[in-house]
Amino acid sequence: MMDLINSSRKIVVPAGYSEYTVDADGEIDLQLECSRDSEIFLKILRAPKLNLTTESCGGSSIACLVWNESETTTEFHELHNVRRDTRLHIAYGEIVKGDTLRHTKIDLLEPGAEALMSSATLAAARKEFHASVASRAPHTNGDMKNYAVILEGGRFVMDAAGIIERGAHVSESHQTSRALCFDDTVYASIVPALLIDDNDVKASHAASVGRVDEDQLYYLQSRGLDINECMRLISTGYLMPITDTINEERLKETLKKELEEKIAALC
Repeated sequence: MMDLINSSRKIVVPAGYSEYTVDADGEIDLQLECSRDSEIFLKILRAPKLNLTTESCGGSSIACLVWNESETTTEFHELHNVRRDTRLHIAYGEIVKGDTLRHTKIDLLEPGAEALMSSATLAAARKEFHASVASRAPHTNGDMKNYAVILEGGRFVMDAAGIIERGAHVSESHQTSRALCFDDTVYASIVPALLIDDNDVKASHAASVGRVDEDQLYYLQSRGLDINECMRLISTGYLMPITDTINEERLKETLKKELEEKIAALC
């Protein structure tokens, strides 16, 4: 059963799978406390401004998929605290026409903390993301994987910072960000950063912004597909993996169908 959220709340997340829907006219403060293995599906129907905080601890494994369905401007401010021997996967599905501004901060506060931030964005409007994953203790691991397809009228900005503070030795920080464009009229900017203040660490970043390969388009069109069908096929393959964040099979099938329908409507 999906829990409806229309005002500020603090939720102790149960073990296993749970669903929440945000449908609010004004600003919302939402706090999620996670101390057991859990999977969270957070659907955004309306939220002009959402302040989201998660506290993850207890040696648990938490996966949270934030699925934005708002067709109006949404502003997110997020803080995710990850404590000892806990793993957090926070993922974002952005397949809507509304503008989105997201500030995400993930802090790895104690040894053994791990976090993966991933996103899949179909940008036919303004999508602006500012994210950081910070190792603030030794033996921590942060990773970011962001993928976007930019359509006509779209504007995509991704600033991603991996941080390892002094004293956070034997830690890792990695990130990959890719933006795929179908023409030269769109705007896409990816700015990766590594801020490393300790020696005994591992860190890497990779970023690319570019058009779809012309040979790939030619091959698909030679098989009888028109340009819009090519765009839909490529976009689906690029973004579909985000639906695997949560292992709930019923939800995965629903999201895959919804993603295909949104891509078909926008491409």
